Amino acid sequence: MYITSAFDSGNIEVVNADSSPIELAIRQDNNSDFYQWFHFRLEGEVGASYPLSIVNAGKSAYPEGWENYRVCASYDRQNWFRIGANYDGKSLDFTVTLDEPSIYLAYFAPYSWERHLDLLAWAQSNDRVNMQTLGKTLDQRDMTLLTIGDAETAKHRVWMIARQHPGETMAEWFVEGFLETLLDDANPLAQQLLADTVFYVVPNMNPDGSVRGNLRTNAAGANLNREWLNPTMERSPEVFLVREKMLALGGDIFLDIHGDEALPYNFVAACEGVPGYDERHAKLEEAFKQAYETISPDFQTEHGYELDKPGEANLTIGTAWAGHQFRTLALTLEMPFKDNDNLPDPVEGWSPARSQQLARDILFPIREVLKNIK
Repeated sequence: MYITSAFDSGNIEVVNADSSPIELAIRQDNNSDFYQWFHFRLEGEVGASYPLSIVNAGKSAYPEGWENYRVCASYDRQNWFRIGANYDGKSLDFTVTLDEPSIYLAYFAPYSWERHLDLLAWAQSNDRVNMQTLGKTLDQRDMTLLTIGDAETAKHRVWMIARQHPGETMAEWFVEGFLETLLDDANPLAQQLLADTVFYVVPNMNPDGSVRGNLRTNAAGANLNREWLNPTMERSPEVFLVREKMLALGGDIFLDIHGDEALPYNFVAACEGVPGYDERHAKLEEAFKQAYETISPDFQTEHGYELDKPGEANLTIGTAWAGHQFRTLALTLEMPFKDNDNLPDPVEGWSPARSQQLARDILFPIREVLKNIK
């Protein structure tokens, strides 16, 4: 039996390989106490069963995320399925029975840096896309902005950023589905929107954390979604660079794509607690949610986060900062790590394919909101 995480986004430590179950631990994000993301490969004998225990699960960032959680697994790194697990408040235990010599196991289906680069290369080949490097991360990776549509003639501007928290890989799967839909010449809704709207898309806000195998932080240990009020190039260049571009260009809709460890639903969080929140904000939010719920059975409005009280929003959070700064619609879209309990999938749980489909459906609520913006 052999276990390794020495690859892109890999994260696991072997505590005791001779015990039964084999004891494992998730490595903390660098310069941070956060941890929950894991991604490793197990090699062994075909037909053999290997009991595994992540012994530090109970002290992870979101221990409630392990309740009713099933591990993501793949033999070919293309098709991911779920393995049942048991959480006793301390450890996450599960057993792998090998059908092939080795298997990849992860918190959610990974979205690799190479796939990210492939996505950018594919997108920039389209005449409607302009790809721009905004600057460098602390690990010297590119921060890339995709502009889709004619920025000179556009009536509306829509921003979408994803994966501020690198372990929330469903967010970049979502962006991939969104870009494929928006650039589909046979999609009439996409063509209608691009006639008078420009889209600014940052597929990966946290390249360094993604490659390092972090859950929430960048190379400096910064939680980027708490850096929006006063970002710096020394601590959070990713936010600093994107924020500067937002301030220069403005926008009508700001969408920040995430994943939630605990809640098994798709939902949005808005900016109701920001100073100056008014009836216009509320009207745009309601238009978005009603339209999304109409078009997508995977989206719902019953379950979500508690609402902020007036004036008590945390303006270091991207959605709150954008909603306050631009006085317009700003939403955080959350997807589950587990499954959508309203429409569960016994084999895959919430998956890359479902994330991509949810992204395809988002064009409809975007259009409905823009109808209300003059």
